[in-house]
Amino acid sequence: MTSSMKTRKTSPGGKDYGYSNARIRGMRSRLLGEPFLKGLTAAPDTSALIQDLSGTEYGSDLDEALIHGRTAASVDEALKNNLVRTYRKVQGFLNDEASYIVSTLLGRWDVFNVKTILRGNHMHLSAQEIADGLLPAGALSLVELEALTILGDIKAVVDTAVTWGLPYAPAMREGYAEYMRSGELADLELALDRYYTHLASSRLAGRGLNARVAREILGVQIDTMNLVMVFRLQKADLESVKVEEFFLDGGKSISQDLYNELAHMSDVDEVIDRLKGTPYGHTLDAAVLKYLEENSISVFERTLEDFHMRKALAVGRGDPLGIGIAIAYLWAKQNEVTNLRIIVKGKSVGMPMERVRRELILV
Repeated sequence: MTSSMKTRKTSPGGKDYGYSNARIRGMRSRLLGEPFLKGLTAAPDTSALIQDLSGTEYGSDLDEALIHGRTAASVDEALKNNLVRTYRKVQGFLNDEASYIVSTLLGRWDVFNVKTILRGNHMHLSAQEIADGLLPAGALSLVELEALTILGDIKAVVDTAVTWGLPYAPAMREGYAEYMRSGELADLELALDRYYTHLASSRLAGRGLNARVAREILGVQIDTMNLVMVFRLQKADLESVKVEEFFLDGGKSISQDLYNELAHMSDVDEVIDRLKGTPYGHTLDAAVLKYLEENSISVFERTLEDFHMRKALAVGRGDPLGIGIAIAYLWAKQNEVTNLRIIVKGKSVGMPMERVRRELILV
């Protein structure tokens, strides 16, 4: 079993970005605009939404998925399939340097999927329930992920990863030992996060402009992960938690010292106030009111995810012959699919139109 998908390249190797960026610009021109998305939120039901989407880039994926029924679940499956297919297409015509950088950044999806499988087993979910949460946009294919999903046991997942020789296997084995000792899945997840962030940082350590652009996005991602942990620790019993152990190296603005300071603060207000001198201060401060209304740290998690998304989109406005065009498109595509999934979910549960629109990330 292999952990990567081989795709025939039709573009030049080396560092020529002209060919791939021209194709990506064409694909980006077909992304759905804000008026279309808002129009979908006004669709009277799922059938009307399907009809509207059938005339877009998602049409062929819908045709295939709707064989199983014209349901919200089928539409969601079509959206995920389209995202994965689009990612594979882009990776297929990137030059050598761009492919290396993009595959490094998309490694976060492998971590996401492995965590989804581990959490599902920890919570004793069915294989189908776990599979519904997967999004094979990284190196691990759907076939490989489904093979891990049906194992039904965390130890079996770890052992299989070792047998396959997956790059994450050593970290999973180490994390599993901690998990067995503590009973806390966070120990196993931390081992995965630490492995990925270290690997990605080392792969993007080059001096060129493209490496620096990618490092910027990775650094914001790691900052986001550290800040999410800070907010989660607000709900934890710090006397029994060594907060320093959850810090991830490689961030852009959140150092180990600042993280330690934030993690030991007494409340959310104090954390937000301390972050006002960082790039995240204004964004998080603007989310405080919503946090007070919902009393959930998920508000800050979503706010940080939005910040990361916007940073990735912004790099597409830089060098027209650099990696930023590809990064921005891939994140824009992810954002579009995320918005569509929010609309479909909202429509299926009868969420008010205005509530659905508030949940969208419109850029």
